[in-house]
Amino acid sequence: MAYVTRLAQNTRLHRKTITMADPSERISQLKIDRSAAPQAGRNWLLPTIVLILAGAGILWWLFLSPGSSSVVVEVDVARKPPSVAAASSVLDASGYVVARRQATVSSKVTGKVREVFIEEGMRVEKDQVVATLDDATQQAQLALAVAQADSARASLVEIEAQLRNARLDRNRQRDLAERDLTSKSSLDSAEAVYDELAARLETGRENVDVAQSNVALAEDAVSNMTIRAPFAGMVVSKNAQPGEMISPVSAGGGFTRTGICTIIDTDSLEIEVDVNESYIQRVAAGQRVSAVLDAYPEWRIPAEVIAIVPTADRQKATVRVRIGFLERDERVLRDMGVKVAFLGGDTPQEAVAEVQGVMIPGEALRSDPEGDFVWLVRGDNVERRSIVLGGPRDRPQVLVTNGLVAGDSVVRKADGPISSGQHVKTE
Repeated sequence: MAYVTRLAQNTRLHRKTITMADPSERISQLKIDRSAAPQAGRNWLLPTIVLILAGAGILWWLFLSPGSSSVVVEVDVARKPPSVAAASSVLDASGYVVARRQATVSSKVTGKVREVFIEEGMRVEKDQVVATLDDATQQAQLALAVAQADSARASLVEIEAQLRNARLDRNRQRDLAERDLTSKSSLDSAEAVYDELAARLETGRENVDVAQSNVALAEDAVSNMTIRAPFAGMVVSKNAQPGEMISPVSAGGGFTRTGICTIIDTDSLEIEVDVNESYIQRVAAGQRVSAVLDAYPEWRIPAEVIAIVPTADRQKATVRVRIGFLERDERVLRDMGVKVAFLGGDTPQEAVAEVQGVMIPGEALRSDPEGDFVWLVRGDNVERRSIVLGGPRDRPQVLVTNGLVAGDSVVRKADGPISSGQHVKTE
C-alpha cells in the first residue's frame, strides 16, 4: 500500500503544473515508485521457509526413517513339548478314525417301511430287528402257497385211495386169469389202470414237494420284510422313516431310500493316515504310535501300526498306513480327526514325561555353514541365535535342546531378507 499512497501524492503534485509542463514531461512523470515493493515481500519469506522445512521433514519420515525399511515377519512362540512322543517321534502324520467293519443295512426287496425300531447312538445285537416293511402282499402269497400245498396233499391222498382199489382189482383179475375164469383183456385193463394210478401217485408226490417249496419261498419273502442287524454294533445313522419306500438299488429318481441305517462295529475302529512316500521307510508293521484326537488334545492314546497298504496313490504320492488302538474307549468315534506320532524303537510307550528343550515350527529353522540358527525377535528388532536340535529337522515341529527357552518369539516367515539388528514389523 505504500507505493500506492506515494503514487497518489505524486499525482496531486503534478496536477498543479499540468497546464504549464510539456506533455512529454507529464508522461515521464507518471511512474510507479517500486522502491517499497521489495519491502512488502519480506513478510512472506518466513512462512515459505517453514513450509519447506516441514515438507522435508515429512519426506524424511516417510522414506528415510528406520521404520520405512522394516521387514514384515510372521512369528511363533517356542513352547515346551507336551511329551516324549512329541519330541522323539520319527515321523508325524494326520488322518481319521475309520471303522473296518461297517454296513448300511437295507432290504432284499423293494417295499414300504412300516416301522423303524432304532435311533442314532443305539447299540444293537446280531439279528436284532431294526425295521419292518409292509408285508400284506407277501402274506397273501404265503396263504396262497399254503393252500396250494394243502390241495396237492389232498390230491395225493385221493390218488393213493384209487391206487389201492386198482391194486385189489388187478390181484383179483390175476387170480381169475390163473383159473381161466376171465379174459386176457380184462387182466390187461386192470394192470393198465394200476400202472396209471401209480404214475399219478408219483406225480402227486412231486406236486406236493413243489407246493412245499412255494410255501418256503413265500415264507422267505415274508421274512425279508423284517430287516435285522447283520452284526453287533452301534447305529451311527438312521436313513429311513415309516411310510418311505426302500430298495436294495437306487430307484425312483432319488425318492427311494437304499438303506434303513448304518451300523459300525466299534471294536473295529482304527486309524488311517496317508504318509508321504518319501518317508514311508520310517514306518514298519508293529511300530509303536502315539495318537492324539483333535477333540481331546491332551489325551494320548497308545497304538501300533497294523499294516502298510502295499500300494501308493500316484496323484498324492502317499501310502496308506493302518494303525490300531491298543486301548478301547467310547470317546473314540468314527471320522474323528487324529494326529499320530510314529515312535522310535527306544521310545517308551508311556509318552507323558517331560523332556528338556522347546518345540518350534520347522519353518523357523535356518541353516548356513556356521550351523543351525533362528531369527529371534527382540522388541522391534531381530537377532541371530544359534541353536542345537534334539531330533529330526524335517518335521512340522522340531525340538531345540539349546539356544531357546519357552516363550521366545522366533521368525517363521518374512517378506524380505533379514539381517541381525534389523527393524521388523511382526504379524
